[in-house]
Amino acid sequence: QVQLEESGGGLVQAGASLRLSCAASTTTFSRFAMGWFRRAPGTGREFVAGISYDGSTYYADAVKGRFAISSDNAKKMVYLQMNSLTLEATAVYYCVARPTPYSSTYYSQATQYPYWGQGTQVTVSS
Repeated sequence: QVQLEESGGGLVQAGASLRLSCAASTTTFSRFAMGWFRRAPGTGREFVAGISYDGSTYYADAVKGRFAISSDNAKKMVYLQMNSLTLEATAVYYCVARPTPYSSTYYSQATQYPYWGQGTQVTVSS
């Protein structure tokens, strides 16, 4: 069982930056693929970024070049650095995890992640 807890959300103005953090409680963190999804009001879950357990990263086109995902295996933490935020970034952001034997495989479908945090709200104002 894995528990994920997000933090770092808040209200910011367009163009600002925000860093989300995710703390994972598991003894095998290094064998997990991690990621971030978001859900804007009235929409479904959207893939934002992912990181495989060998450190490979991948992003949705909408955030590529502005967001960066990283992990600290020793601290069992995953981060999402969000720069140049736009109004479209307003959403609840969820940290996700999936155990995997494949070091560089990434996953971008919500159904591929069995573990989800409760989410943290990010609101971008004009």
